[in-house]
Amino acid sequence: MKRVTDTTTQSVLVEHADCFVHIILNRPEVINSLTLDMIRIIAGALEGARTDDAVKLVIISGMGERGFCAGGDIKLMARAVTENNLEPAMAFLEEENNLDLAIHRYPKPVVVFARGITMGGGLGISSGADITIASETTRMAMPETRIGFFPDVGSTGWLFLKCRKKGYPEFLGLTGYEMKGTECVRIGLANCLIPASRMEGALEIIKHHAGDLPAERSAAAACLKEHLSPFEEKDIPVNLEMDKWVEEYFAGKNSVLDILNSLKACSILNDLCEGVFRRLSERSPSAAFVTLQ
Repeated sequence: MKRVTDTTTQSVLVEHADCFVHIILNRPEVINSLTLDMIRIIAGALEGARTDDAVKLVIISGMGERGFCAGGDIKLMARAVTENNLEPAMAFLEEENNLDLAIHRYPKPVVVFARGITMGGGLGISSGADITIASETTRMAMPETRIGFFPDVGSTGWLFLKCRKKGYPEFLGLTGYEMKGTECVRIGLANCLIPASRMEGALEIIKHHAGDLPAERSAAAACLKEHLSPFEEKDIPVNLEMDKWVEEYFAGKNSVLDILNSLKACSILNDLCEGVFRRLSERSPSAAFVTLQ
């Protein structure tokens, strides 16, 4: 039996079934940007599913065509600075980080449908999932240095665990580069690419098989991957030239100034070099320094 505990006017919908819980971010007008209330609802739904022995799967997705989640509530942060009252912002960040850590440590499989824009706090939620599904519309990034901040929600740690190519953690963190569609899978921040036209079918198939999943998280995730396989786009193109460039200019670097100087003298992928050099030059020096450290 299914039941939805919230109405469509709520910021998060929670669909309960006998063997799965589906959490749906429901602020499509702002690309499901997270508020403190949303974080608390999600955390509560996860805790309820954790203690319910019948629930074998948690699914997280977002309403609307524009994206899964654009990140945290930037207006809250800006207001905290202008009013010189950091307490609300710090409370938000603490609970957001606790939520993401809980997903990393969750005892049951978690699947995230990361359609469209999935950035900042949206990537924070997906980073701990067993399966993160991208589509051709997905755009992933950690853009915090654009606002004088650093990539948070643990990303300066898990980027090194997820990214399959050297240099991408530093590159993505410093520049806020947006990965598109297949790039998200190629680099490692998504596990598979399912075209948007097949997303609904993929969602229904994992709901259908949720009751058959083994209790152990990794074994359940393996079963889910098998069920999703027919929906996947298997042809993920390589980009050896860009991989080599990212490794050469960003892997293991410990000086932003050295990176800028090397980009200034770059003789390959000139458009990429010039664009990244320009963006890094415009960043807050403190934000860039802290991010690289």
